[in-house]
Amino acid sequence: MRRTVPAILLLSGSLIALPAPSNAVAPEPHQVSAQLPASAGQAGRWIENGRLVVAVTSDAAAAQARAAGATPKYVGRTQQQLEGLLSSVDKIARGQNNLRSWGIDPVTNQVVVKAVGGSDAFRGLDGVRVESVATRAHQQSGEVNPGDPWWPGSETYCSVAFPATDAQGNKHFLTAGHCTNDANQAAYGAISQANRLGTSNVGGTRSVNAREGDMGVVAVTEAGWTISPNVNTYGSPAVTVTGAVEAIVGDSVCHSGNTAPNWECGKVTAVNQSIDYGNVVIDGLTTTDACSEGGDSGGAWLRGDKAVGLHSGGNSSCVANDPGNSIFQPVSEALAKWNLTLLTGTPGDPDPDPEPGERTFTNGTDYPIRDFQTVVSTVKATTTGRTKSPVKVKVEGNHTCLEDLNISLVSPSGRWYYLQRSGGFTCHPLPASKTYDVAADETAAGTWTLRIGDNGPGDTGTLTNWSITV
Repeated sequence: MRRTVPAILLLSGSLIALPAPSNAVAPEPHQVSAQLPASAGQAGRWIENGRLVVAVTSDAAAAQARAAGATPKYVGRTQQQLEGLLSSVDKIARGQNNLRSWGIDPVTNQVVVKAVGGSDAFRGLDGVRVESVATRAHQQSGEVNPGDPWWPGSETYCSVAFPATDAQGNKHFLTAGHCTNDANQAAYGAISQANRLGTSNVGGTRSVNAREGDMGVVAVTEAGWTISPNVNTYGSPAVTVTGAVEAIVGDSVCHSGNTAPNWECGKVTAVNQSIDYGNVVIDGLTTTDACSEGGDSGGAWLRGDKAVGLHSGGNSSCVANDPGNSIFQPVSEALAKWNLTLLTGTPGDPDPDPEPGERTFTNGTDYPIRDFQTVVSTVKATTTGRTKSPVKVKVEGNHTCLEDLNISLVSPSGRWYYLQRSGGFTCHPLPASKTYDVAADETAAGTWTLRIGDNGPGDTGTLTNWSITV
C-alpha cells in the first residue's frame, strides 16, 4: 500500500514537517443534524455549501456543533430571544391585511416579515426585517392541465400526495386540508364525478385548514384502486418513496403536481413560517423558491427519495421574473396526527435474475413489532412470468399475541392480500414459523411488501425473517 509522506519545508536551515493533504469527505448534513441535540446555546441551523451550519451564542454550543461535524456561526440573539420577538410580531400581524408570511430566519438571526408593498407596522422592533413582495400567497386549486388529479366532489381538482395506511391496513392518501374541507365528500379520479376512488375527510375529523396546518386525508375504498409509493415525475423515471424526513433551510427539494410544469425543483428558504392566505393564517409551514400553479395543491414534496411535505400554496405563477415561493405542510405532522404509516418501497437495483427455477425471495432484516405500530418489510422478486398458485408467504419471528396482529401482503401492482386479521379474546403466541397460501394471479416480478400491524397494548415481538415464493 502506498503511504502519503508529509511534505517538508527548508526554513533557515531547519526542516519543518507540513501536514499531509486531507482527503476527508465532509459529513452528510442531515446525518449531522439528526445526531446533534438541541441546546440552549443554539439559535437555528441550515445547510450551506454542503455542510450543516449551526447558529450559536456560546462557546459550549460551538464546541458541541464542531464535535458533531457541523460548522458553528456566532450570532447575537438566542433562540429564546428570537421566539419572543416572533411572538411580538405575531400579535401585530393579526391586525394587518397585506402580509404574506412571517417567521424566524436562522441565517440572518432575525424575524423576517414579507408584506405586499412593504409595511411600517413593525418599526421599532430590533431584529425584525420587513421584505416587500409583489403578490400574496394563495391556496391553490383550479382546472389547468391534466396529470394525476383527484376531484373533491364537483369541485376543481387537487393533487395526490403520499399514500399511507392505518393500523388496520386500510388505504389512504394525504393531501392539502383546503382540498378536504367538506366532511364525507366523494373523491373521484376523473372530472365530472367519474371514477370514484373513495371518500374525503371521513367523519369530518380528517381535515385541518387552520392555525394547526393545511393537511387532509382521503380514504381509498373503491374496488380497483390501489396505492403506490412511486412518485410521478412526468417523463423521468419514477421516484420510489423510502421514508419521511424534516426539511432544513438550504435543502434541495422537488414537488410533483398535476399542473405544468408538473415536476419542479428548488431550495428550502424557510421553515416553521406563519403564512397569511387572506382567508386563513397557518403556522408551521415551509417555503421554497420553486414555482407552482393552481391545481398543485396537496401534491408531493420530496428531498431525494424522502417525503417532506404536502403542497399548500404559493404565488400561483411559473412565469419569468416572478420568483417562485411555493409552500408546503410538513408530512410528518400529518402522519402523526392521524396515526398513519407512510407507504414506502425499495428503489430498483441491478440485482441479476436468480438461477432458473429459483423463485423464492427473502428479507432477513429484524424489525421490532411494537404496540399500535406497523412493521413494513419488502423483498424484490427478480423473476419472469406470472405468479404460481398459490403464492406462499413464510413469516418467521415471535410475538406474544397473534390475535392482536393484522398481517398483509402487498403485491407489486398495489393489490392487498390479508393473511391474518386481528381479533379474539384469548392471546396465543405467534408461531416461530408460519406459512400462508395466497391466491394471487399477477406478474411475479417487482417489490412485494409484508405489513404487520399491532392493534393491542402490552405485547411485543420481532419479525426476524420472511420469504415469498412466487
